[in-house]
Amino acid sequence: MKQPLEQILGNGTESNSVTHENAVNGNGNAVKEEEKGLKVLIVGAGIGGLTAAIALRKQGHEVSIFEQSQFASELGAAVHLAPNANGILKRLGIHAEDFGSNPMQVLTEWSAEGELTRHIDLEQPNKLWQHKWLLAHRVHLHNALKKAATDPEGEGRPAQLLTSSRVVSVDPETGTVTLENGETFQGDLILGADGVHSVTRRVVAGRDIKPHGSGKSAFRFLIKREIAQEDPVTAKFVQKPGELNIWYGSDRRVVVYPTTNNQLLNFVCIHPEAESEAGSDTWNKGANLDQMLKIYEGFDPAIVALISKADRESLKAWKLLDMEVMSSWVKGKLALLGDAAHPFTPHQGQGAGQAIEDAATLGVVFPGDVKKEEITARLELYQKIRMERAHRIQEYSRIAGSDLKEGVKNDMTQYTNYNFGHDEWDNSTQELRKWTWARNPSLYWRMPIAFGPMPGPRQSHFGVPRQAEDSTFTTASIKFKTSRTVLQNLFPHSSTSYRFKNPGTFAYASFSQTTLGKMEWLGGSGYKHLGLYIHGVDYVKKDGTVISGTYMPLLFESLTDPIVSGREELGMPKLYSSLDIHRRANSYRINAGWEGAIWGNFVLSDLVEADQSQESGKISGEDDDGILVYRYIPKVGRDYKGQAEAEYPVFVPYAEDFPTPRPKRVFKSAKPSFKIDPLDVDALPTMHHIISRLAELPVYEVVSGKVVEGVGVPDVAAARRIE
Repeated sequence: MKQPLEQILGNGTESNSVTHENAVNGNGNAVKEEEKGLKVLIVGAGIGGLTAAIALRKQGHEVSIFEQSQFASELGAAVHLAPNANGILKRLGIHAEDFGSNPMQVLTEWSAEGELTRHIDLEQPNKLWQHKWLLAHRVHLHNALKKAATDPEGEGRPAQLLTSSRVVSVDPETGTVTLENGETFQGDLILGADGVHSVTRRVVAGRDIKPHGSGKSAFRFLIKREIAQEDPVTAKFVQKPGELNIWYGSDRRVVVYPTTNNQLLNFVCIHPEAESEAGSDTWNKGANLDQMLKIYEGFDPAIVALISKADRESLKAWKLLDMEVMSSWVKGKLALLGDAAHPFTPHQGQGAGQAIEDAATLGVVFPGDVKKEEITARLELYQKIRMERAHRIQEYSRIAGSDLKEGVKNDMTQYTNYNFGHDEWDNSTQELRKWTWARNPSLYWRMPIAFGPMPGPRQSHFGVPRQAEDSTFTTASIKFKTSRTVLQNLFPHSSTSYRFKNPGTFAYASFSQTTLGKMEWLGGSGYKHLGLYIHGVDYVKKDGTVISGTYMPLLFESLTDPIVSGREELGMPKLYSSLDIHRRANSYRINAGWEGAIWGNFVLSDLVEADQSQESGKISGEDDDGILVYRYIPKVGRDYKGQAEAEYPVFVPYAEDFPTPRPKRVFKSAKPSFKIDPLDVDALPTMHHIISRLAELPVYEVVSGKVVEGVGVPDVAAARRIE
C-alpha cells in the first residue's frame, strides 16, 4: 500500500510509521498544514546518507532515511577525517574530537624489510589547514552522525530513521521508494546513499553497473595500542601519538594508525586478492589469521609480530572494489552520493570524505525555500559541482594504490593539497550563486563583479524589477535663453551628428535639480541630482533618420550609488556634487559645491502654486522626445591613453520609460535666477575645467522657473545605444 510521508512518525525515533497533524477547515475536512521545505527520502544510513540528512534537516527539509540493517551500525574500524571532511562536519555541528578522534601527527614509511624510508613530522604541514586532520573510529563517527540527524533538539525537523527497511525499487519520476515488504513512500527528492552495492545506481544508469575487484583485498582489524607498547619488538612503532606507519612491499602493504584518543590501532593490510578469501559483497567477512601471516611472511619480523596480535575472532577481510566511472549520477528526482556514485579504494583515505562533501553540496543547493519545480535542475547542478572532483580523487587513489615499480615510488602525499585544500560548502555556495545568476542573463553586472550582479535602481541583486511608482520627486528647474554656439561647444567633440533644430544664434537650456525620496533600491531613502539640459537638439543617425531630444552634457548627483549605476549601466555623464536644498514657504534655493567650496547658487523665489490643469508637456515644460547623452569609457593602460574602450550615443525615450511621473503640485517662480562661480583649481581641483565652462554660458534671458512635486520615478531602463 502507498504510505505518504505525512503518515510517518515525525519525532526522529527509529520507526516504520510517521504521523502528521492536520488542521480541520470549517466543513470538518482535513486541511494539510502548509509545509516548508521538501520531503527528502534517503536510501542508506551510512556516513554519506546521515551527513546529507543533517545538512538537509538544517535547511528545513523533512527527511526520512531507509536503512536495510536492523541497527544501521558501522563496522569496528577507523576512518580518516581529513581537513576537507572535518571542516564540513564542524560546520554541521559535529566535532569529532568529542568522541575520541585524534590528530594525524606523524607519517612514517618503511620498506617491507623494515628499512626506514621516510619520516615526516606533520606539525608544520598541518598548520596549512584550517581544520585538523583527524583519525576517527568509524562506529563513533556513525553514532554521532545518527544522533545529529535524529535528535529532536537539533536545528530543523529531526530526520526519521527507518531501520529494517530494505529498498528494492525507486521511481525517479514520481519520487517513490518501494520497500521489500511492499510499502511505498513518496517524496520530492530521493538520495541514493546505499553504498557500493547500490540499488539506486541501477535506476540512474538504466543498467546494472556492478563494482569489480581492483586486484587487491585487505585484512582489517583493531587492537589496543597498549598491546603493541608492551612488546619490546613492536613498541618502537607506537611511541608517538597520531603516527601513521606504512610498510611497502612491491605488491602489498600494511597501514597502521591510531584512533580513539590514540588508544586503539587500526590495521589495513592490502595484498593481491588471489591470496586471500575476502568477500566482495561485505566488509564483514571473517578472515584467517594464519593466512594473513603467510601473505606477509617476507616482511620484517617486527611488523609480522605486530599484525600477529590481531584477534582471530574479529579479523575481517574484504575485496577492494572499483567501478567504471558513471556518466551521470542523477535522474529525475533521484541523485546518487558516496559509494553509490563513486566507490573508492582506500589509498587516499578520502572515501568517507568525498561522501561528506557530496552531502555538503546537497545541503547548499537545496536551501529551505527551494522550489519543487527546480529539483531536477538543482540535481544537475549538484552533479556538475561534485563529479569532476570526486572522479579525480578516485583516480588519485588508484594511482596511490598501484604496485611499486623499480625506480618509481608512489607518494601518498603528492595529492594532499588538492584533497585537503578545499572547502566544499564554500565552493558549492559560489557555484550555486553562479548557477542562479546564469538563469537570469539580463542581470546588471558592474564592478566589483566578484560579488555578483549589482543591485540598483532597475533591479534587485536577484534581478527582480524595482518598484518606483510610489517614489517621490521634487524638481526645480530654471530655463534660460543663451548662445547656441556656446551650447553647441558642449556636444561631444568626436561626433558631428548632433545639431540644433533651429539655426538661430540663440538656444534654450535649463538647470534642473530633482530631489528623490522613497526609493526602494536605497532602502526607502533618496538622493539629489542637478543637470544641464540643452533643448531642441537633433541626433542624425548614419542612415539619415533623426532622433529629437534634450541633450544632457552632465549630471551632478549627491550619492555614489546612483552615480556609479548611471555611468556604468546607462552611459550617463554623472559627477559628484554636494547639493544643499533650502525649501521655504515661498522659495526654493540650491547650493551646489565640492568639499565646502560652493560653485553654484540657484534661486526660485516668490513661488505661487499654479493650476496644474493649465500645465502641459513634460515636467521640464519641453516637448522633446527624450534625453540624449554620450557614453565614453577609456581603455585601460598607459599605452592606450586617449583611446576609448566604448564610445557611442545613448537615447532615453520618454514614451518607453517607466513608471510615468505623476505631478501632484506645481509652483511657478516670479524671480528665478542662478549664479555659477568657477572659483579656481585650488578650490575645485577635479571640476574647475567643468564649472568654468558652465560659467561661460551667457544668460540672455531667464525664461521661467518652476517647482514640480509628484510621485513615480522612471528607472531609465529604456536607455539604449543609438548606433
